[in-house]
Amino acid sequence: MALGSSAAAPVTWGLLPDTAALNRRGNLLVGGVDIVRLAERVGTPVYLYDEATLRARASAASRSWPAGASYAAKAFLCRAMARLVVDEGLGIDVASAGELATALAAGVDPGLITLHGNNKSEAELSQALASGIARIVVDSFDEIDRLERLVVKADAAPIRVWLRVTPGIAAPTHTAVATGHSDSKFGFSLAGGLAERAAERLRASTRLWLTGVHGHIGSQILDLRSFELEARILSRFARAHQLEEVCVGGGLGVPTNSAEIAPSLADWAETVQAACRQVGLAPARQCLAEPGRAIAATAGMTIYRVGAIKRLASGLIDVAVDGGMSDNPRPALYGSRYEAFLPREPTAARPLQVSVVGKHCESGDVLIRDGSLPADIRVGDLLAVPVTGAYCHSMASTYNRIPRPPVLFLRDGRARVVVRRETIRDLLRLDR
Repeated sequence: MALGSSAAAPVTWGLLPDTAALNRRGNLLVGGVDIVRLAERVGTPVYLYDEATLRARASAASRSWPAGASYAAKAFLCRAMARLVVDEGLGIDVASAGELATALAAGVDPGLITLHGNNKSEAELSQALASGIARIVVDSFDEIDRLERLVVKADAAPIRVWLRVTPGIAAPTHTAVATGHSDSKFGFSLAGGLAERAAERLRASTRLWLTGVHGHIGSQILDLRSFELEARILSRFARAHQLEEVCVGGGLGVPTNSAEIAPSLADWAETVQAACRQVGLAPARQCLAEPGRAIAATAGMTIYRVGAIKRLASGLIDVAVDGGMSDNPRPALYGSRYEAFLPREPTAARPLQVSVVGKHCESGDVLIRDGSLPADIRVGDLLAVPVTGAYCHSMASTYNRIPRPPVLFLRDGRARVVVRRETIRDLLRLDR
């Protein structure tokens, strides 16, 4: 269903989950579920995920990286999601005690879990050691000392570690989500020899077993050339230090609006593995990755209800919805651009130029600036924003004491709640 790309055109169908379709009323179906009827029943805002799309992306990642791939939990995590990605052949990378506890509570084998983070506490490292996770990615000299002390104190067997290396790549993405430049807060920079010193320090340890090098150059990257360069740099470092594994992290982008085009998971993997081969590594045994957004983003969408339509003095039109920057802070943080449409007529033209704004006490609470919607939009309409499956639920807040939306998985005509709607009672429960 090719729906065009002009400003007045219907939403581009490729932005929607794999199972998106229309019923006889013209309403949007996802996972066989009528989105209009569902939203009327469960309320708004609500995060909806197409389980088939999640599984397809996770399975594609597993097939594309024969040496192993882990799902980046920070993109979107709950116990149901942890179980789903493991079912499809992935491990999980976590970056906090909370993410680790969630994966373990979901029944994930600790041998499938990798711990990240630039400032892991003693409690987090102790929890990781006690649970027997696969590996820890070390990020500073302080952490190396801290981890070594804990292994000695616990009289534990040597723990497998990867060295987080900053490759010195300025990837084409927003500065707030770029992580590969030499002054990044993450890892050991190759510039100035810090990574070399860290590798020497780890090789001298009898308690920490250095088996691999890890890198990450940023998020929402659509140009494979940056990943190719990263893979070459990390592979050379691995060969120089006789390391078994090279992990390029994640960061593969997805289209969030009709103007963007993204490589597939398979294209990304082939580009990285070809670069590894050129340096002399065996990709099927040594090249790994940690996709997150590329698995979760397109599977998800957020449904809101329109509460006000306001024509401003300038002639611009604001469409206000019952959510905003508390359930999707990315437009305010990164200038991320999304599109919107009406689930009651997803194939309708969108000639009306509007901004979709939230209900929070911030002028910056704008979900979509200069967007397009059908001319017949009215107060009370449901409004859908696609490609919100990554970094929306996980970054959500309770700003203005607004409870966070629930998460529902859709499959085979059924909707199941995997994260219940937060209530005002939940908010008050922590107060004293």
